[in-house]
Amino acid sequence: MDNFLDKIFFRSRNLDYISQNLIDLTKQTPANKIFEALNSYSDESEVRYVGGCVRKIIKKQNIDDIDLATNLKPNEVCDALKKKEINYYETGIDHGTITAIIDDNKYEITSLRKDISTDGRHAKVEFSLDWKEDAARRDFSINSIYSDKDGNLFDPYNGKKDLESGNVNFIGDAENRIKEDYLRILRYVRFFINYSNQSHDPKIIKIIKKNIDGVSKLSSERLIDEFKKLTRSSAFLKIFKDDVCLEIIKMIFPQLKNLDNFKKLNSHTQDNLSKVDFIFLLSLMIVDGTDNADYFIYKFNLSKKDQKRLKSIDFFYKENVNIKNFTEKNFNKIFYYNGKQTVLDIINFKLFTSVKVEKKLLKLIEIYKNKIIPTFPIGANMIITKYNIPEGKTLGNKLKAIEEMWVQNNFQISEKQILKIIKS
Repeated sequence: MDNFLDKIFFRSRNLDYISQNLIDLTKQTPANKIFEALNSYSDESEVRYVGGCVRKIIKKQNIDDIDLATNLKPNEVCDALKKKEINYYETGIDHGTITAIIDDNKYEITSLRKDISTDGRHAKVEFSLDWKEDAARRDFSINSIYSDKDGNLFDPYNGKKDLESGNVNFIGDAENRIKEDYLRILRYVRFFINYSNQSHDPKIIKIIKKNIDGVSKLSSERLIDEFKKLTRSSAFLKIFKDDVCLEIIKMIFPQLKNLDNFKKLNSHTQDNLSKVDFIFLLSLMIVDGTDNADYFIYKFNLSKKDQKRLKSIDFFYKENVNIKNFTEKNFNKIFYYNGKQTVLDIINFKLFTSVKVEKKLLKLIEIYKNKIIPTFPIGANMIITKYNIPEGKTLGNKLKAIEEMWVQNNFQISEKQILKIIKS
């Protein structure tokens, strides 16, 4: 009976742009294998697209991931995938999520759920067979649109209508939704700048500010992951024209000291901001000549690799840096000892934060993009044999001095220069 009512009241079948592109998504991606595996598991089993991929098709945006929902329980999803020899791993099986892997593409498959209890950061869930029940626990109407493989929409909260009219509406009571998971405050900002063409509802903003302290309950990983999605969205720069959204971001991330600089970007930065990776973008927001970057790294527990990049930029700009210092000779030492990424980050940081675009910086970028770190051609055995210097501290010091001279001279050194160091 429920499925029958779904078809009458909540499904729409229009072979228009939306339906056709959902059909194409099924035909042209390995998702069709998941539909086949799960839909054929039993007479009642069903899987549907949900969330971002449906939303982006409706808005004619590029799809970068595919999420699916199913009325099968997680163990049944695993069984169905195994029968069709589809690889998977249990991403968050307690919360009903299994990730299928086909041709290096990942597909998150989540079982229908209802919340039993929440504490602002985690929810205790119970698996369900009711699609409307699953939709009811989602945050925004535009995030609760489902579609089967043939482009039939299931849209119980009129998310399609809200998308088309530019409304970002919470499902149910906004304050309850936020208290269930405080990450929804940050998600509100992301969805608003990407999809809204309306003014903020003062009541919603009042609720958000009232509950902003709840964000402190969230893990640093979840916060950073959601902020990364915000910065990677196509409308990211719109946030700097929206004082309400910008204020919310500053309240959540007070360490982002340089956000106001994004209101006055040079032409190069405007053209290339979408091309830089998240960690470099973070550096533009937190490196300010103080200990702010160190505090951000500590608070948000970034990976060692990401920490190193941020610390290298931060260390360089804590010195009094003049544009005259930006020469190939000066950067060769950093290039040799710290690597290409560090050099490109440092030069790009200057390029992205300068009032005017310096052509010499653009030339340096091109030089180091194609430059290969050379191998030091002089070894200890050569010095021992040729100059009769025994192993020990003196040999090490001479070798180090020769290497430094070689680096300083654009990775070249003459016999005369070596001899001078040997005799000194």
